[in-house]
Amino acid sequence: MLAVSGAGGKLRRWPEAQTVAAPALLCHHARMAESTVIEAPVEVDRPVADEDIEPDVPWVVIVWNDPVNLMTYVVFVLQKLFGYGLEKATKLMLDVHHKGRAVVSNGPKEKAESDVARLHAHGLWATMQKDR
Repeated sequence: MLAVSGAGGKLRRWPEAQTVAAPALLCHHARMAESTVIEAPVEVDRPVADEDIEPDVPWVVIVWNDPVNLMTYVVFVLQKLFGYGLEKATKLMLDVHHKGRAVVSNGPKEKAESDVARLHAHGLWATMQKDR
């Protein structure tokens, strides 16, 4: 058995048969103790061929019409946050105004979450959903 001191001073044990020793590393707490050497176990999970893997579906960010924000302000925010030119930002704003909503960006889920948060921070109503 290999014992390694982890966070909080707890001992973790790994059977030697499952442990591959990595190069010795100096502990980052070396100032508090004399040089401490830790051997970290390396574990690798192999993918199973029978697993169904879903493709990463892009997400879209939708800005909704609201009774609060001026059309010029919506154009300004779209230009500022997404770098759209005046013509593109105006077209999107008019879609929001006439159709009630417009898709203003797309991409991975994390990017869509960030875009929605930025739009909310500027006072616009925005949501995200998986692209169809």
